[in-house]
Amino acid sequence: MRGPLGAVIGRYPSSDGSTQVGGIIRHNRKCRDVAFLVIFIAFWVAMVVNSSFGFNKGNPLRLTYGLDYKGNVCGDRHAHPGLRELELTYWLNPNQVYLSGLKNSQFKLANARTICLLDCPIPSEDALNWVCDYPEGEIRLSVDDWIDRNYDYFEFLTPEMRNTSLQLQGPCYPVIFPSVNVYWRCQYVARASNVSMRHWQQMGGVNINEDIIIDKSIHRSINARSSVLKRYVADIEKSWPVLIVCGGLLPLFVSVIWLLLIRHFVAAMPWITVALFNILIIAVTMFYYLKAGWIGNDAISPIIGAHDPYYHVFGRELNHLRAAAVLMTFIMVVSILTSIAIVHRILMATSVLKVAAKVIGEVQALIIFPVMPYAILGIFYMFWFAAAFYLFSSGQIVQNNCNSNCCAYDLVSKRVNCDRCCGYSIHYTPHISIAIFFHLFGCYWATQFFIACSSTVIAGSVASYYWARGETSPEIPFLPVFSSMKQLIRYSLGSVALGSLVLSFVESVRFILESIRRKLKVANTTPESCMGRTAYHTSRFCFQCIEWIIRSVNRNAYIMIAITGKSFCRASAIATELIISNILRIGRVNVIGDVILYLGKLCVSLSSALFAFLMLDTHKYRSAHNKISSPLLPVLVCWALGYVVATLFFAVVEMSIDAIILSFCQDSEEHQGTAQYAPPLLMETLGDQNEMQRLTQ
Repeated sequence: MRGPLGAVIGRYPSSDGSTQVGGIIRHNRKCRDVAFLVIFIAFWVAMVVNSSFGFNKGNPLRLTYGLDYKGNVCGDRHAHPGLRELELTYWLNPNQVYLSGLKNSQFKLANARTICLLDCPIPSEDALNWVCDYPEGEIRLSVDDWIDRNYDYFEFLTPEMRNTSLQLQGPCYPVIFPSVNVYWRCQYVARASNVSMRHWQQMGGVNINEDIIIDKSIHRSINARSSVLKRYVADIEKSWPVLIVCGGLLPLFVSVIWLLLIRHFVAAMPWITVALFNILIIAVTMFYYLKAGWIGNDAISPIIGAHDPYYHVFGRELNHLRAAAVLMTFIMVVSILTSIAIVHRILMATSVLKVAAKVIGEVQALIIFPVMPYAILGIFYMFWFAAAFYLFSSGQIVQNNCNSNCCAYDLVSKRVNCDRCCGYSIHYTPHISIAIFFHLFGCYWATQFFIACSSTVIAGSVASYYWARGETSPEIPFLPVFSSMKQLIRYSLGSVALGSLVLSFVESVRFILESIRRKLKVANTTPESCMGRTAYHTSRFCFQCIEWIIRSVNRNAYIMIAITGKSFCRASAIATELIISNILRIGRVNVIGDVILYLGKLCVSLSSALFAFLMLDTHKYRSAHNKISSPLLPVLVCWALGYVVATLFFAVVEMSIDAIILSFCQDSEEHQGTAQYAPPLLMETLGDQNEMQRLTQ
C-alpha cells in the first residue's frame, strides 16, 4: 500500500495534531532511472556522429537537380566547369532517349548523355539550332560566352567534329524537338520541328526517331518514386522561411493568445475554440481542393516558367494532393459532426477549464515557462532539419556499368570515346537508410523528451500550489516553476527519458508495421479470408489502443514523478492505481476538457497550415529556382510543428487540470473522501457541496 503523500509533499500532521512544515515537493528524493539518462546522452552523441556523416557526404542540390554526363550536379558552382546558374538537365541525343523508352531495351535513360543548361532549348523557325558540349580542348570559349551563344559553337568545329555531330556523337547535337522545364529537367515534347528536321536531313544527319516514347521515357524518370521523394524533401528545404514563420512564430503567438484568453475569458473559450476549429478545417480543406484543381484554375503544375498553355504534364504530386483533399474531406465531416455532438457538454468543459484558469492566475510564470522548451526545441529542429537534408542527399555518385553503345566525341582527347561513356547515378547504400531512420527516431524521441520535461515541470508547479492550499505562504517557492525545474534536472531526467523512450519505441514499431502493411497491399498479399482481414484490422486497432494507453499513463506518470520523485515505473503504477480507483471521478470531469484542449491544439496547427498555404501561394514559391513541386509536405510539416508548439503551451492547461484532479483524488483518498488540501479557489470552481458530492460519488 502507498503511504500518504502528505509526508512526501510537504505538509503532514504530527502526532500532537500540529502541522509540520517541510517544504513543497522536496522530501525523499534521489536520482531515478539514471541508466536511461545515460542511454539518452549516448543517443545524442550518436545523433551528432550520424549527422556529421551526412554533412560530410551529402549535397542538398542533389535533391532538386540532376547529373550531367561527368557526374556533376547541375547548379553546383564547385563543379568543373562551374555550373552555378546551369540548373537544368538536358538530354543531348534524342535517339538515346528513344532507345531507353523501348520496352525490351537494355539501354537506360541514366546512361544517355546529359549536360546542364540555363534554359531548355527550342527549335528555330527558319534554321537548325545546335546544343554543343561544354567548351574545352580546341574550343576556346568561356562558359559565359558559350551560354551567350545559346550553347552553339557548331561553326567552329573541324570537319571531323562536324561529321561525328551528324552521327549524333557530338560534340554538337541538333535541336529537333522542343522541350519544357519540368522540375529542372528538359522534357522533350514529341512534336518534331519540320523546319529543323528538313535542315538536318539535308545536311546528311542520321535518322532521328519521332515517337511519343521520347516524351514518356523522360516523364517516367521524373515521376519515379525516388525522384518524387527527393522533390518533397527539397520542398521543405526551399520553404524554410515558411517553416520558421508558420511552424514556429505563428503557433507561438496564437498559443500565448489562447492561454491569455483562457485566463480572462474562460467561459467563452470552449465555444470560440469549437467554432474556430470548424472554420479553419473547412478553409484548409478548400485550399487542398484549390491546389488539386477541383476548384478554380490554380492546380499545381510541374512545368517551371513560361510554356505553351495547351501543353500539360501531370505528376504524382497532383495525385497525392487529390488523395489528401479526399482524406481532408472525410476528416472535416467527422470533425464537424463530432463538434456538434459535444456542444451540449461544453458547460462541463467550462467548469473544468476554470480550474486551470485559476491556477494560471496564481502561478503566472506558467504562461511564459513554455517559451524555454520552445526555444530549445527550435534550436534542435534547425540542427535536425539541416542534418536531414544532407543525410537524404548523402548517396555516392558512381558511374553506371553499361554495355550499351554510348560513344561520344571527347574534346580533350580529340576522338570519339566509347570507353567509360556510361552515365552517373546516385548510389544509396543500406546503411544510409538506417542512418535516416535513426535520425527520424531521434527527432521523435527528443521531441517527446522535451514535451515530457515541460509537462513534469508544470505538474510540479501546480502540485506545489495545491498541497499548500493555494495560499501565498513561505512553503510555496517564490518561483515554483524554477523550483520544479530544479527538481527535474537534479533527480528525474532519467525517468522522463525512459517515459519518452517507451512512447517513441511503440510509435516506431507501429510505423514499421504500417510500412509493411502498405508494401503488402501494393504486392496484393493482404489477407483474403474474412478471418484474416478481421485479425489484421483488429491487430491494428489494438496497437493504436496500446499507444493511446501509454500516452495517457505517461502523462499521469509525469505528474506522480513531479509529486513523489519516484522512478518512472513506480510513478506509473501509482498513477494507474489512483486512476482506476477514481475512474468515474476523473473521467467525468476530465474527458470533455481534454477534447476542448485537443480542438485548441488543432486550431493552432490548422492556422499554421492555412498560413503556410497562403505563403506558398506567393510568386516566390511558384517560379524560378525556389519553385516547390507541391505544397503538400511543407504544409504538413508546418501543421506538425504547430501542433508540437501548441502541445508545449497547452500543457499548461492540460497538466494543471490533471495535476489538480489527481492531487484532489489522492487528497480525498487519504482523508476518507474529504479533500483537506484543496485550496479555496478550487472549491469555488468545483461549485457548491452538491457538486462536490457528485464528483466524489
